[in-house]
Amino acid sequence: MFSSPERNEIDHRTIKLTIGLIALTLANITSFFASVPLSSISASYYGGDWARNIFVGFLFAISAFMLAYNGESRKEMFLSKLAAAAAFGVAMFPCGCDSHLEIIPHVHYIFSAVMFSILAALCWIFHKRATKKGHREALRRSAIYITCGLVIVTSMLIMAIDNITHGALTAIVQRLTFYCERAALVTFGISWLTASHVLPVISSKDERFSPFA
Repeated sequence: MFSSPERNEIDHRTIKLTIGLIALTLANITSFFASVPLSSISASYYGGDWARNIFVGFLFAISAFMLAYNGESRKEMFLSKLAAAAAFGVAMFPCGCDSHLEIIPHVHYIFSAVMFSILAALCWIFHKRATKKGHREALRRSAIYITCGLVIVTSMLIMAIDNITHGALTAIVQRLTFYCERAALVTFGISWLTASHVLPVISSKDERFSPFA
């Protein structure tokens, strides 16, 4: 069914494709399997066995693939390793969601903030790289990256404002944190799926990639 592999390991585009698909589906899958409506994606830890296992398992997978990803610069390599540690921390230290006690206060939220900040920074790095290439498909990718980065930053700001105002926004929009986290994760997934070069309209023929080739 498949041709013989050209190398012994997967390359960066397969890593990006896998991370993108995980990020795209994480929020909706955990929400589907949770026993109660989730106030945040992190609340999956308390949403029943299936929701918790998927949440932790997917974050471990993201952490592992981010650890394997080096990028094209020292800065990108450092950020990917830091993101791997942050994703691992988010999984290992449950949040204080819905009146549950944290193992160590604030650690979960610090790891979450670090992870989302790095994801936004990587969108900017992808944007700059695509802009330098200059051809039509690369410029389309550039626009996607900058849009995804802005959505992640905006989602973080909304959650920060809600926290500072002691839930004033959540009082208006229930499950606000879940919606913001889902938006950030989905756009993160879109940006990495875009960077995998599997999509035809935003990848030129010489860039096109298939993980089964």
